[in-house]
Amino acid sequence: MPSWEFWIDVGGTFTDCIARDPDGKLLQLKLLSSGVTKGRVDAADGASSFVDPGRSDDPPGFWNGYEIRFLDDSGAAMHVGVIDEFENSTGRLTLQQTLPADIVPGTNYELTGGEESPIVAIRYLLGVGLGDPIPEVSVRLGTTRGTNALLTRQGARTGFVTTAGFGDILLIANQDRPRLFDLAIQKPSPLFEEVVQINERLDVDGNVLVPLDETQVREQLTALKATGVESIAICFMHAFAQSKHEEIVARIASEIGFDEISVSSRLSPLIKIVSRGDTTVVDAYLNPILRQYIRELRRCLGNAPLKNMTSAGGLVDADRFVGKDSILSGPAGGVIGFSRVAQRAGFEKSIGFDMGGTSTDVSRFDGRHELEFETQKAGVRVVAPMLAIETVAAGGGSICDFDGVKLTVGPESAGASPGPACYGRGGPLTVTDVNLFLGKILPAKFPFPLDQDIVQHKLTALCERIAQSATGTRYTPIELADGFLRVANANMVRPIRNISVAKGYDPRDYVLVSFGGAGAQHACAIARSLGMRNVLIHPLAGILSAYGIGLADVRRFAERSVLKAYSQEQLQQLEPLFAELEGQARDEVLAEGIAAAQIQAPLRSLDLRYQGVESTINVLSPPDGDYARAYEELHRRLYGYVHTGRGIEITAARVEVIGTTPDPPEDLSDVVARHPTPSETTKTWFDGQPLETAVFERGELRAGDQLTGPAIVCEPTSTVVIDPGFTAQITARGEIVINDSQGQTEEHISANADPVMLEIFNNLFASIAEQMGITLQRTSFSTNVKERLDFSCAVFSPTGDLVVNAPHIPVHLGAMSETVRRIIADNPQISPGDVFVTNDPYRGGSHLPDVTVVTPVHNTDTRELLFFTASRAHHAEIGGIIPGSLPPFSKRLSEEGVLIRNFKLVDAGEFREAELRELLTSAPYPTRAVTENLSDVAAQVAANNNGVNLLQELVARYSLPVVQAYMQHIQDAADHKMRMALAAIPDGDYAHTDHLDDGSPIAVNITITGETATVDFTGTGPVLDGNLNANRGIVTAAVLYVFRCLIAEDIPLNSGVLNPVEIILPECLLNPPEHDDPAQCAAMVGGNVETSSRVVDALFGALKVAAASQGTMNNLTFGDDQFGYYETICGGSGATPDADGADAVHTHMTNTRMTDPEVIERRYPVRLHEFSVRRGSGGTGRHRGGDGIVRRIEFLRPLQVSLLTERRGPYPPFGLQGGEPGALGENTLQQKSTGLSEDLGGKVQLSVAAGDILTIKTPGGGGFGESK
Repeated sequence: MPSWEFWIDVGGTFTDCIARDPDGKLLQLKLLSSGVTKGRVDAADGASSFVDPGRSDDPPGFWNGYEIRFLDDSGAAMHVGVIDEFENSTGRLTLQQTLPADIVPGTNYELTGGEESPIVAIRYLLGVGLGDPIPEVSVRLGTTRGTNALLTRQGARTGFVTTAGFGDILLIANQDRPRLFDLAIQKPSPLFEEVVQINERLDVDGNVLVPLDETQVREQLTALKATGVESIAICFMHAFAQSKHEEIVARIASEIGFDEISVSSRLSPLIKIVSRGDTTVVDAYLNPILRQYIRELRRCLGNAPLKNMTSAGGLVDADRFVGKDSILSGPAGGVIGFSRVAQRAGFEKSIGFDMGGTSTDVSRFDGRHELEFETQKAGVRVVAPMLAIETVAAGGGSICDFDGVKLTVGPESAGASPGPACYGRGGPLTVTDVNLFLGKILPAKFPFPLDQDIVQHKLTALCERIAQSATGTRYTPIELADGFLRVANANMVRPIRNISVAKGYDPRDYVLVSFGGAGAQHACAIARSLGMRNVLIHPLAGILSAYGIGLADVRRFAERSVLKAYSQEQLQQLEPLFAELEGQARDEVLAEGIAAAQIQAPLRSLDLRYQGVESTINVLSPPDGDYARAYEELHRRLYGYVHTGRGIEITAARVEVIGTTPDPPEDLSDVVARHPTPSETTKTWFDGQPLETAVFERGELRAGDQLTGPAIVCEPTSTVVIDPGFTAQITARGEIVINDSQGQTEEHISANADPVMLEIFNNLFASIAEQMGITLQRTSFSTNVKERLDFSCAVFSPTGDLVVNAPHIPVHLGAMSETVRRIIADNPQISPGDVFVTNDPYRGGSHLPDVTVVTPVHNTDTRELLFFTASRAHHAEIGGIIPGSLPPFSKRLSEEGVLIRNFKLVDAGEFREAELRELLTSAPYPTRAVTENLSDVAAQVAANNNGVNLLQELVARYSLPVVQAYMQHIQDAADHKMRMALAAIPDGDYAHTDHLDDGSPIAVNITITGETATVDFTGTGPVLDGNLNANRGIVTAAVLYVFRCLIAEDIPLNSGVLNPVEIILPECLLNPPEHDDPAQCAAMVGGNVETSSRVVDALFGALKVAAASQGTMNNLTFGDDQFGYYETICGGSGATPDADGADAVHTHMTNTRMTDPEVIERRYPVRLHEFSVRRGSGGTGRHRGGDGIVRRIEFLRPLQVSLLTERRGPYPPFGLQGGEPGALGENTLQQKSTGLSEDLGGKVQLSVAAGDILTIKTPGGGGFGESK
């Protein structure tokens, strides 16, 4: 065994290193990840020497031969030399050259040996000089090298090899846009630069439909090699079911000379080509970067054992470390570290809180690490086991500012350069600065000088700016700093709620383990906000990720797609597969040098789901072997219910094999109770009040020491703040266990608007809506909710004003407020325990499939109506003249499905499911899926109830008057932001008229007067005989969306946005008259999905801020008596004055996701021949419009098909300011029987035969400005 072990975590800025010497003693070092060591000249000492006392602890002669760069005030190198001799006793460095005259005391310098930071750390701790060989050591390493390459898009030149027709599949991906209100849509940039489409095809079972031509493949790959591509990713349709074609191509690629070949069926043999394809490309993109990095380390380490940390928290030999497993290599060490130290301290359940400079990572452990098997990082889907880590952009470097209405903390960060203001390099005000100003960071204990004066100056200036703003609030610098701290804490509480409360776990049952450089300054406040009684801080908390890497085991995973119905017989049939997977994983662990005796029994698990549902739950093998029972227990705990009698499907079988590695010995001290004497006291501000605070040095504390807050413990790598009301004790292992002896109490704050509390309540209200959405998505049966995210959740005032919305679909935005108001008007007596259901388009609904559940919130004592929670979800079936409830030719509302005008689902706590079932099944065109409807409504009720509980908790914490006051304050804040945006638009009239395909005009005139706007739709065409009519709710949602897009920042989305906006809406196709009888009401299913998009285009066209986007959702429905399928299809977005439009993306009033091609073919009798970008369909201009797509579908048996689309002629998506229009869409059907193609027009309902092929070409976006 090597004498020395090194556990190293290479982060983006710092590298943390722990060394264990032959005697078991742990040494620690923190250095810059660049491998550069910084210092400052203290004094010149002769012609070639200078002294830096900060170097006096360095190993003797260590810097001999290192390059030294002297820096000017801007950080640029002004002189470069080489160190000839280093004397550590005095910190004297002698150069081989004469010291330049301008090197004076205070000059900064850098030392570099051109080696990676892990090597520098190993040399330093061993005292081995630059030219000397490193003795044999053992190294465990976590690195962000792969992650950084992914974030900065600096990986290898990569080619993507896939099935013909699917070359653009990763560009289209799920078709959703990342940010709802960005007009200039920025999709993640692709990792590959070349695409090769191979003429081959498998069916869903892996049978060959189109054989592979090896000669043609060789020619194609030879041409790819000539482009300079160094790495290729091979991913074919349905390769998870049969890998033969991929393996042939991989062999040919190797023969041609490609060194880096990633094959999807080897990496992730699971269904979903988009996720599997992204994973394969990530692997190919990062592997050369990682291999080069490992080679650099090997050059210095020789054949020393070198293992890397994987995203799943296990170790792997560096030569087998691959890109897909590297994404969370560093953070995974922190998860292993916090969970293991918590267990050692006697806490079986723990939540990790890792606060760094730019972000905070949180994760949960309750005896087993939670794994995610598919996740998205840096805009790329990765299918690989990863520890579940939630990240929020809040850290010590998060920028503190004022946006004109409220305080903001992050998401922007000062970064490592220039860093916080107190670093003295011109940086902005940050969380670190306010901690310094409040006395929670002690300048004398910091590793370099801090500038407190600049922090005072920035806070004072900001106080004056806030006082001069419309709020008129006057703060002292202390009050402002305290306010920023409270906002930062609120930001970090949200992700902890997301990993605990939102998943059915109570954070009060967990200990909060704080680590990272900044976490211990906030941990007490975070814990109290969540009701957590204990905080644990390990002696190595500042470098706990490195410690966790030292504690990690070797882990190997193997998995295989199954996709079979669950039964005892099927479980028996899986035994050979499990045995194969176990053998594969075990062999990989043995290959890591782990002795057989150290290998634990394999852990089996199955990914299970109810039939017809996409979301799976990973179920560990239960002791009694009854996976179904275990699945339903987990389902009930996570979602609150089970589907009794519904079949279960096995989607994948998984195996994990763990080879344990020995833990470092524990260094236990005798516990002797005492109250130590502080080394000093200092003044620290808590909640705006100055308190005399005891200061302790960590090295002087002993096991059994008891501390009472307020207190500060100074550690080598961090500062621990113990807040008032907390006590702490040092354990036998040296941990600090902090206990909240006071607990949560009602917070007494003023009901008057305050910029600090405005941002905190904005976070609190938004968190409630988010958690409602998480509950709905997880508990819903419908694919539209779980996969396509076609839902929204919101909180309302007792008068129905929208307070906060967590929207996925913009068409839901403003309409739900009208729905709640109509529920109030229709029900004069609303009692505690009531719940209402409606889908009435004439009462704020959008169209009949969008069902809204409204839940009132009452005071439990006085029965006073306090708030409302509501959720709207798209039901896949609600009746009507065709399955799917989206008929292209409906003429009356009654033909589109069951109208639920005002139904009391729960009457004073009594659930009226039977009555709702009767309503849904007794209409002239009843629902075809009543069980699914009832399940989804129940999920909506559960989501609303979650919101009710959270609102009641908020009232208990802050009081009802304060909560109600801030509901109004955040609406006023949105009002103010909207007025600021309107004031930036020159006064005047802005008009535009667009047309539906039938020629009906949509006319709008926007009059801007100062801070107000009038939006007048006079001149719009009359009510239509078809279903493209809209309603006031849809129009309000469109107007709200457009004006929200004008505000170029994140603001609370609520009714206040439209306060300065008046909407004039005469009777027309956008506002048909209401009738009691749905058979007399105008149809409007198309108005919600089609006309809404055209209203948005007209509004943007009037304001001249964006050319027309595709202007349609391209609604496709197909099915028969046994099933129905519905999708909306992406197109091109319109160009703006500053940016091109985006290709192949959903725009404006929708943002639903597309089901993966392999999943569609697995579920339905269709075959997808092409899903590609329709190049050239975007309008030309100074900025071009985005391109639409081509989608070609073959039907494998007779089916009914309907299309409801627009922009098929004669009005293309318009350009602006000389930009050309985008191309019109096209719908064609090629009949197998005749071979002829037929233009179907924009709206059609027809029967198709097996072999018929439907081709949909969606419109492009308009261009902006004349082409140069």
